[in-house]
Amino acid sequence: MLNTPEKMLNSQNDILSAQKTIESEIETIKKLKETLSDGSLSKALDMMEKAAGRIILTGMGKSGHIARKIAASLASTGTPSFFVHPAEASHGDLGMITEQDVVVAISNSGESKELIDILNYCKRFGISLISITKNPDSALGKAGDIVLRLPDNGEACPLGLAPTNSTTATLVLGDILMVAMLERKGFSKEDFNERHPGGKLGSILQRVSDLMHKGNEMPLLSEKSDMQAALLEMTSKCLGCVGFVDENGNLTGMLTDGDLRRCLNAQTFNKDVYSVMTKNPKTISKDALAQEAMKLMNDKKITNLFVVENGKPIGVIHIHDLLSAGIV
Repeated sequence: MLNTPEKMLNSQNDILSAQKTIESEIETIKKLKETLSDGSLSKALDMMEKAAGRIILTGMGKSGHIARKIAASLASTGTPSFFVHPAEASHGDLGMITEQDVVVAISNSGESKELIDILNYCKRFGISLISITKNPDSALGKAGDIVLRLPDNGEACPLGLAPTNSTTATLVLGDILMVAMLERKGFSKEDFNERHPGGKLGSILQRVSDLMHKGNEMPLLSEKSDMQAALLEMTSKCLGCVGFVDENGNLTGMLTDGDLRRCLNAQTFNKDVYSVMTKNPKTISKDALAQEAMKLMNDKKITNLFVVENGKPIGVIHIHDLLSAGIV
């Protein structure tokens, strides 16, 4: 179907609208950057880091949605945190907040009536409160022990009503808190993996030790074995390979089903494995990421890797193990 002048005009208007929204939100983020130089950010992070309890996020409406995301990000990166809905707080959930916690309350205007009960509760029990708002003179701003100020840059919405710039700034400020806390705690990839065992992140952070075959599952023989023994071992362990060790238990060679097919003839079974095995095969550490094993296999066009520690085999990993775990 041909584009009509009307459709082309609509498309141009859509692009202009999108560009205007992006520019407005970028300008708001730039203004947010300017507000971070008053020392309040470091004070807020100090308070969060010293908390003996959890970080409690709360907010109403769109601020509440952003608060949920911030709580989830903090929790997944080593800072125990969860979201409390202001309305539910007024009907019993205030009991979820303890004197050891730090409350982070979010309201762009700072005048959300639904937050009043949480603010009063914090004051009554001496619970530390960080306020995130554009108006430090608002009810939320005045109640906070520390105020993280959002830029007052209006909204990208042409009506000036739908939260756009304000929610973007709040989301970025939440990311700032999360990243800074992560850095302060020295949060590592290993720590991240423990909190993300499922999904794509979990598969990316899996280590070879999580997937390798070990113990009796390893196809291993002495390098002095004959070809018949090698064939039986390869067949029984169903991994398409067999590794060979010397008298000290060090890995010295490897034979794959592909190697066997390439050298198979009438005289093959009269040979010893040492004469046909691949000597000093490619190996990998148990602490290597599974993705590293996949890259090595792809680069070298191999399907198995023995896992060694101080020269001795402690496991073997097959490319099918990696594919089954979602490593690509």
